[in-house]
Amino acid sequence: MRLMAPTLTAKDRARLKARAHALEPNVSVGNAGLTKAVIAEVERALAKRELIKVRVQVDDRELRQQIGDEMGAATDAAVVHRVGKIVILFRPKPDEPPDPPMK
Repeated sequence: MRLMAPTLTAKDRARLKARAHALEPNVSVGNAGLTKAVIAEVERALAKRELIKVRVQVDDRELRQQIGDEMGAATDAAVVHRVGKIVILFRPKPDEPPDPPMK
């Protein structure tokens, strides 16, 4: 079940940036760009951690920004921050469905 990317306030972004500061990049995007394999890896990392850093190894600034936006859209994650070649993505873990009622 796909959800929309979360909408973040400035306070949310600041809190998430602080949490992400100590993280190392989980995923790397090379010169091949955003492939299905990269998107799948970002999906796995977000499902496991909620907040990740992605290193985009592309020299063109506009292309890095486009790749970050496409990653967020493809994974329903919010782009929290960009600094240099690092993109911070956040997607909250879905709430666990309630247990079915006992009969």
